[in-house]
Amino acid sequence: MDKTLSNAPPVSAELVARSLLHVAGQALLTVPFAMAAIFGLALPYRWRYALVSQWTHCNLWWLEKTCRLRYKVVGVENIPRQPTIIFCKHESAWETLALQRYFTPQVWVIKRELLWIPFFGWGLATLRPIAIDRRSSRAALTQILSQGRARLNDGCWVVIFPEGTRVMPGERRRYRQGGALLAAKTGRPVLPVAHNAGDFWPRNGFIKRPGTIELAIGPVIESRGRSAADINRLAETWIEATVGQIRAGHYSGTAHHPDMEHDPKAVQERPQRV
Repeated sequence: MDKTLSNAPPVSAELVARSLLHVAGQALLTVPFAMAAIFGLALPYRWRYALVSQWTHCNLWWLEKTCRLRYKVVGVENIPRQPTIIFCKHESAWETLALQRYFTPQVWVIKRELLWIPFFGWGLATLRPIAIDRRSSRAALTQILSQGRARLNDGCWVVIFPEGTRVMPGERRRYRQGGALLAAKTGRPVLPVAHNAGDFWPRNGFIKRPGTIELAIGPVIESRGRSAADINRLAETWIEATVGQIRAGHYSGTAHHPDMEHDPKAVQERPQRV
């Protein structure tokens, strides 16, 4: 069984060296991709997205080669054909990379300060994220509802981290209402996603520990006829219970490994629903 954050051995010189190598490679990758994104503004959005999103694929490959951190995915058959609203547990930077392998094109609800980061933020801005000011909750909610609806209508998946920030493994925060309100008002379903990435690459963590991250994609949660509170409750119940099962080694399903061919169009047209 893979080591997790709670029972991992002390940090070694090898872990430090491998993590340093990963960060260096990530930085080198970011600059050319950011410049390509800026020069690619003249391209149609989907072409630009396809170009810039290769940054995430390169990063996942580099993460595996340098830090020996792999992943497997359960529940690919639950992915619907039509883009929906994704509720994902947020413990690491890893899930922001991995989700792009399965849901394209996608936009995130993010704090606007991320757009101010040189190169990374500039490239991110070209992908039309929903960048909110978290100090103004009312304005942020209005922005999520209006821009979220527009992005969904444009055929984009909308990724929301309902706790609003990254949490440590085992930590649980109140699920905010923005994503659930977007689902209730648009009638678009919610697709819950759980994982244990924080055990290997924790929040604000420099060290990445080797192992295999498990990511589970849950059954679609229908929003029509449900209140935002009900949608949040159903999503939170599934996500938090599944995270616990993954950590306990009790979650089962047919695993999809990243080296297997994945065709989003080949998933079931009518996946399991709640």
